[in-house]
Amino acid sequence: MKAVVFSLGCKVNQCEGQSMITALRARGLDATDKLEPADIYIINTCSVTAEADRKSRQTVSRVLKLNKDASVYICGCSSQNDAEAFCAKQNVLIVSGTGGKNDLVERVLADSAPHKAVNIVSAPPVKYEDDLSPYHTKTRGYIKIQDGCNNFCSYCIIPYLRGRSRSRSIESIAEEARVAAEHTKEIVLTGIDTSSYGSDIGESLVSLVRRLGGVNIRKRIGSLECTVINDELLDAMAESGFCDHFHLSLQSGSASVLKRMNRKYTPEYYLNKVEKIRKVFPDAGITTDLIAGFGGETESEAVETEDFVRAVRFADIHVFPYSERKGTKAYSFPQTDKSVRQARAARLGNIARELRNGFYADRFGSEYEVYAETSEDGMTVGYTSNYIKVYSNVPVGGMEKVILKNLYKEGVKAVHYEK
Repeated sequence: MKAVVFSLGCKVNQCEGQSMITALRARGLDATDKLEPADIYIINTCSVTAEADRKSRQTVSRVLKLNKDASVYICGCSSQNDAEAFCAKQNVLIVSGTGGKNDLVERVLADSAPHKAVNIVSAPPVKYEDDLSPYHTKTRGYIKIQDGCNNFCSYCIIPYLRGRSRSRSIESIAEEARVAAEHTKEIVLTGIDTSSYGSDIGESLVSLVRRLGGVNIRKRIGSLECTVINDELLDAMAESGFCDHFHLSLQSGSASVLKRMNRKYTPEYYLNKVEKIRKVFPDAGITTDLIAGFGGETESEAVETEDFVRAVRFADIHVFPYSERKGTKAYSFPQTDKSVRQARAARLGNIARELRNGFYADRFGSEYEVYAETSEDGMTVGYTSNYIKVYSNVPVGGMEKVILKNLYKEGVKAVHYEK
């Protein structure tokens, strides 16, 4: 029997989806994360934006085009947010939420007769669910270290869907990292709020970083809040072989917008943390996320953000037009016109390209080690430790030294380093 576990959204969802693939394969099923003809589809949904909700619902129709008689099962953030929207869908048999995803696998395997959709969504877990280690289908190994969030940013619905922050044990993470090192050359620590790791179990991100220093593999952290950056963490990362790439969440460069967002810092505080990073990691690639057109954002506030990101000199920026989420505090704020959000997002996108190209150009002629992960245009594609996207002839799965030469698409072409 063939099963597909298709995960939308964040890397945490991807990790959880791969854990379900592990569970299905352990029970003798042919399971994959690729959208292809199958008997069973488990759709692991996302709800970070209204668009993510829409895509999650549309995926039901997509899989039924591959097999109109397939059995469909739903889990994840979007179904946690609105289970009934999925219960009404054709061929959907069970609708679950953000918790108990491997328990859902057991329900799927025991579910043999057609019936009306069953809604088993319950409150998010209060303790970390240490499920099976995921089957790593990507070249890089993503390791989930934490779930949930306590920050309650005014625009974000995820804490209501994922629950409070809860951490995985250091030993469990270290064991998965040890196993992953046998199959990949790089691991990425991921979570809903990785910065809060350990606060609920008497540990800290610093202690985890130091513990992973003994794993002989390239290591990076997926995303961090600037509030967690301090000398102790930076020293631990440097000593433990962590990459000089920091995806440091920003969302806005305007102090007044940050306050309305309920973010716990000012632009000045953020810039101070960036400078602290560059003292320890001089060649660091610092990337971030920005929300364009947040509720009530004025033109002057938008310009403040544009000026600030130029001052930081980001290596790259992910830009998102603001999406209202019912159930959040910001849903009741005065809203910026959607066309204005799109226009401001486009402006920020142009600045992002300008900054990225400048960051890359400053490093032309320099030597870097690249880990090749995929193929494109007759070349392989991978990343340096500071997250420069590189097109080269390093074989997929290989990690070799290259010389950066010139801009190509959204990355850099490189040639092999010759001694």
